[in-house]
Order: sequence, then structure tokens, then C-alpha cells
Amino acid sequence: MKKSTESAYGPDRAVYAKYYEHDGMLRAYANRSMLLAIIFGVIAFTSLAFAIYVRMQPPTVIRVDKDGNATVVGAAHRGASRVFSLSDEARTEAAPTDLEGRAVVKHFLERYLSYTPDSVDRNLSEALNMMTLNLRTYTITQLRDSDTVGKIEEDHIISDFEIKSIEHVKTTPWTYLAFGVKEIHQVRKGTEVTDRIVGRFTLRLVEDRRTDDNPSGLLVGEYREEQMVGDRDTGLLQPSSLENPSPDPQR
Repeated sequence: MKKSTESAYGPDRAVYAKYYEHDGMLRAYANRSMLLAIIFGVIAFTSLAFAIYVRMQPPTVIRVDKDGNATVVGAAHRGASRVFSLSDEARTEAAPTDLEGRAVVKHFLERYLSYTPDSVDRNLSEALNMMTLNLRTYTITQLRDSDTVGKIEEDHIISDFEIKSIEHVKTTPWTYLAFGVKEIHQVRKGTEVTDRIVGRFTLRLVEDRRTDDNPSGLLVGEYREEQMVGDRDTGLLQPSSLENPSPDPQR
């Protein structure tokens, strides 16, 4: 429908939209509103159903024992209860093995009992770092009081050590018995003197955290040395029994 009018400013014409176009827009708005209402209704129903499901689940009970282990009890599923450890070491670190213990004993004895005047500081430092703090303090005090490093450097003492066997003491978890031969070479008034000592070495290890410097997590907590057999060679020839196990036919 069209209608023409005139005003003071001149002719004017008003144009109206057709009735079916206006009705189509209303129907489109109604359909859009219905679709949004359905979507929001589904979301609300899903949220209500999830809330009801959560409320119907039994509560989770966590029991912590004296060792710091937490056990989940009262779970919805049946079966064995799950045990969680609250300590970082139990979650990330494995217990040391007997092979690692023997390797620590071997490495410690080779560093502590084998040295030259040039390597004594380095070898003793590595051996001391493998000890616990209290044993390290005690050993450093003994070395300082006896001036062990000074005598080795002054007398040009060379010590060679060879491990014969390493045995694990069954009654204790980390105690080992090692048997070895130590040769001490030194020069006195221009003459070489060799002391050969067969000894028994007792080492007790303790467990610590694994680190980059101590990958095994084991430290030496106790060390004892006992001499079983010892002799001194002052002959003209001074062969090493560790390098040449067979006797010299000329001697």
C-alpha cells in the first residue's frame, strides 16, 4: 500500500513493506529463539544429571599410616586398594642393588689405598667424598694429626693395591668384607724398600639420595682395616707381585 502526502516543504511519499515480508521476519526470530531455548535446555538438563551422579558417589577416604604412606579406601570400584607414598624418594628412586654396593666398595678401596706423591691429594679427596660427614670429619682429623699426605710426598711413597675378593656379610644389609694385597714402595737412603701387606677390609655402607655426584646413593659409613700377613723385601731386585704374580726364577 502506498500513500502520497504533501507538506510545506514539498511533495513527500511514504513507502511501506509488504505484509508477508514482515511476517517472515517474525517467524525467523521465533525459530531462532526456539533453537536457543532447546540448546540451553539440553545444557541445563545435562548439568543437573551430572550433579545428581556426583552426589550419588561415595566419599573418598584416604588413610595415612605412620610411615607416611597414603591408602585410598572406600572407592567406587572393587579390587585392591591403591597405595601412594608421600616421600619423593619412594616415588622417583629405586633402592640400590648389591652390584652397586660392590662397585662402591671397589671404587673406594682403589682410591683410598692406591696413590702416588702426585695423585695422593686427588685420590684421598675422592675417597673422602664417598664417606658420610661424620666419618669424613674423623678421617680428616686422623690424616692431619699423622701428617699422612706430608710423609707420602716427602718420602716419595707409592702404594699399589689389588682387590682379591669382596664378600657380602649376610647378617647385615650393607656390610662387606674385602680382601686385598697392598704394596708400598719407598726409597730410603737410595735403596728401594717394598712392604707387602695382605689385609682384610670391613666396610659398612649407608643409603642416601641419588645425585649426579653419587648416582648409587650409597656412602661409606664405617671403615676398618686389619693386617693379616705382611713382609718386607729389601733384596737387590724389587719386582712387583701385583704385576708379576709368578716368582722370579733368578731370585
